[in-house]
Amino acid sequence: MRVVVADDSVLMRRGIVETIRAAGREVVAEAGDARALWAAVEFERPDVAVIDIRMPPSHTTEGLDAARRIRADRPEVAVLVLSQYVESAYALRLVQDNPGSVGYLIKDRILDARVLIDALDRVADGQTLVDPTIVAQLLGKLRRDNPLDRLSDRELEVLALLAEGLSNRAIATRLTVTERTVEAHVRSVFDKLDFANTPEHHRRVLAVLAYLRG
Repeated sequence: MRVVVADDSVLMRRGIVETIRAAGREVVAEAGDARALWAAVEFERPDVAVIDIRMPPSHTTEGLDAARRIRADRPEVAVLVLSQYVESAYALRLVQDNPGSVGYLIKDRILDARVLIDALDRVADGQTLVDPTIVAQLLGKLRRDNPLDRLSDRELEVLALLAEGLSNRAIATRLTVTERTVEAHVRSVFDKLDFANTPEHHRRVLAVLAYLRG
């Protein structure tokens, strides 16, 4: 796996780079701003770009905007966006624009190297990954007349884990149930959200988007 890392904090960037290299992945370029990031992506054509959401000059959404541009113009490059804060609207915007091969994590989570490497592998594999902190926040904002109201408590729990990017097997382990039970819950979620007649991968992405919009 070839990775580009973009963060204007040299200390944070070096920590991410060393973690990735220690796990046997190759960091092919580093960048401190969105312009340098785009140049690195164009030149190196990495598998994944790890991007801080706030970079110079304004430290607002330069990283997010760069991630969206990469997914639009270089769809073969997966993106993993990192944020210091829980910003659910930004996560939703990123996933809505280009579902698949995208991830959004809170920086505190990547203090555990296993979380960072797992996220890299999953977005490189085409999965959608949303930090569970954001998932929990969004769960508390369910609107009235929401399609998610059709779901049982257990189905909502399964959908929340889908939003984190977990496979059926991983969900079964988390909930201490059989994989067949999880498959039944997932089918029920798709049916209740009217996603029954779309391909499996697309249904999972659509379900995540429905959950995030909730």
